Amino acid sequence: MTASEFQQIAHTIPTNPGIYKYFDTKDELIYVGKAKSLRKRVSSYFSKTFVNYKTHELVQRITKIEFTIVDSEQDAFLLENSLIKQFQPKYNINLKDDKSYPFIVIKREPFSRIFLTRRKLNDGSKYLGPFTSVGKVRELIEFIKQNIPLRTCKLNLTETNIKRGKFKVCLEYHLGNCKGPCEGLQSLEDYNAGLQQIENILKGNLGPILQQFKQQMKAHAENMAFEKAEMMRKKIEHLESYQAKSVIVSRHLGTMDIFSILKDGDLAYVNYLMIQNGTVVQTNTIQLETHLEEPEQEVLQFAIAQLRSTFNSMAHEIIVPFEIEYPDDTVEIIVPKGGDKKKLLELSEKNVNYFKEELKKKKILQLEGKSDFEKKQVLYQLQDDLSLTEAPVHIECFDNSNFQGSYPVSAMVCFKDGIPSKKDYRHFNVKTVEGINDFATMKEVVYRRYKRLLDENQDLPQLVIIDGGKGQLGYAMQAIEELGLIGRMTLVGLAKNEEELFFPGDSESLKLPYNSESLKLIRRIRDEVHRFGITFHRNKRSKGTFKNELETIEGIGKSTADRLLKTFRSVNKIKMLTKEELIAEVGKSKAEIVWQHFNK
Repeated sequence: MTASEFQQIAHTIPTNPGIYKYFDTKDELIYVGKAKSLRKRVSSYFSKTFVNYKTHELVQRITKIEFTIVDSEQDAFLLENSLIKQFQPKYNINLKDDKSYPFIVIKREPFSRIFLTRRKLNDGSKYLGPFTSVGKVRELIEFIKQNIPLRTCKLNLTETNIKRGKFKVCLEYHLGNCKGPCEGLQSLEDYNAGLQQIENILKGNLGPILQQFKQQMKAHAENMAFEKAEMMRKKIEHLESYQAKSVIVSRHLGTMDIFSILKDGDLAYVNYLMIQNGTVVQTNTIQLETHLEEPEQEVLQFAIAQLRSTFNSMAHEIIVPFEIEYPDDTVEIIVPKGGDKKKLLELSEKNVNYFKEELKKKKILQLEGKSDFEKKQVLYQLQDDLSLTEAPVHIECFDNSNFQGSYPVSAMVCFKDGIPSKKDYRHFNVKTVEGINDFATMKEVVYRRYKRLLDENQDLPQLVIIDGGKGQLGYAMQAIEELGLIGRMTLVGLAKNEEELFFPGDSESLKLPYNSESLKLIRRIRDEVHRFGITFHRNKRSKGTFKNELETIEGIGKSTADRLLKTFRSVNKIKMLTKEELIAEVGKSKAEIVWQHFNK
């Protein structure tokens, strides 16, 4: 849908709060958004020049727009999250971990049973949770069984059946794990009191249970029933031990939700701690994928809504690392500066960092400390997967780096026997290429690297990885051809997002199994060249050794260049500006010079 086509329908869009849905040519839902004013928000997509390529691509695909008007911004917020979770539109934030979680169910029946389930039915039963770990649920059920006797049988314990004497107590009764309601040895009121104690345990509210057990222990002791008093004492110790393991900071903190976020490119990681009565009763970390370069505040807001919905949180206090908009007047957003709440936030941040590092370790292959045999096995597997003539005991990988479309540099890392050979790492300042040209830059640095190895009569690698795909691979092959090295080493291109491998001249890519040792090693090498290149780039920027491309334009001084960069953030964005936008910022004469430079 073009801007002119949109203008024909703009007046029909309501100004009420609500949600809007974008559809493509196949009538598929590709984006859902919320707005205080639908007309103002939707119009913004068609009335400005997008510097974000993905947002521009989204607008190009829109063929139909639908709206749902709601009463308030809060209703729009809740409806947006519900629709995203249900339809998972292509351009919305994507929750990567959308698995089902286990519940503890208190069955709606006489003398309710309690057990684990993953299916939450609308049957009138009470579902406690969900919980993030099946092991944790089983541990809880076992803990409850040891402290609060409940039935585990499936008998239909109606009042009529019990009065008729249809049932007899089983071994669980004789073991002390059940009080025998099947024979009328336990009243329904006493049984339900035990269920209430279980709910208190799961909510971290152990005070009433401990008080009740202490009173029973005292009563048994006064009645000279010392064996029963000793059993109650052990239960009290068990509960206090459980409480000590659960309480993290303070028993007086009350009920609240803690959230922290770690953003890494298009991926974001959010940790959630559910606090009830000063006790951490739930903890979970999720991974999200962004598509439109959404800011941290928006991603965190989305994650909070999803997690609070999933875990049925009713907390009226949310602790976060920075201010966010949360359209619910009953919820207070707190950014702690110190004290126990700050400690809990730091605990959440530790968890989210640990989660990211663990994911990274699972994705890449660490061969340091492994035996020669184990290293060779991985290299033989890579040789087989890539159909190489020999095992790639020497691998090199190239990557280009620039900052917001300016200051290009390149980096190369070297792996020998599957582990980094850091003395062979190299940085490259681009010498012959003007401006940003990834293809020509790749050709230059590949040529320089292997020209030097030839001149110094050093060993060539068996495998060279070009991080960037078909375009960069093609230009790298030009350098190899000019050096007469065709057939003496294998070059492959690695697509940045899809982890596909391309061989020179092939139209189809090669996709290695996601968890294969070969792909894990390739990921490790790619991540290492990214780290090495970015560190080099950051150091050069901090030393001020880069010269702004705008400053190379004759007639444009440093002050004008700095002003443009301060406003528009990058040279790439400045290249996309219209002449009118430049005039508004730096005046007619200088705008003409800049515009002519980028639009020759």
